[in-house]
Amino acid sequence: MSETSELPWPVPDTRFWWAGQFADMHDLVRDLVIPPGLPQGAERVLTTARELIRMSYYRYEFMMVGAATSIIAVEAALSDRYGRGTLADYLKKALADDLITDEEYDLLDSCGRPIRNKYAHGDLAPAVITPPLAVGVVRTSITMLAQLHRV
Repeated sequence: MSETSELPWPVPDTRFWWAGQFADMHDLVRDLVIPPGLPQGAERVLTTARELIRMSYYRYEFMMVGAATSIIAVEAALSDRYGRGTLADYLKKALADDLITDEEYDLLDSCGRPIRNKYAHGDLAPAVITPPLAVGVVRTSITMLAQLHRV
């Protein structure tokens, strides 16, 4: 008879001390509402980003992956709008076109871009991001995609 190995049920990540129980994670992401009318692909990516942050209660790195996922969705949408370029260039153009505020630009450029770059290069060091910061990045990504798609 062959042995089977089953993965264990998830347990809270001891590095995640912002929430006492998983139910608290609902409050953390409650205001990350995906507006109706976004293209299906954008809606799916942003929902995934939000859920990754919620699930970071069980795996801390999911917070960074969630934020990076939302930035990748923004980058794809800005590439469609502006053509070939870099994320840094896209963000500058989006600021100039009033798609984002100065504050949102600063968050995406100083935090979002490095997170995306680290993730793209396989560096999941989670110490650089906190739940409020991850939520801020995803919230800003939602805002930008809603602006781009005028919903």
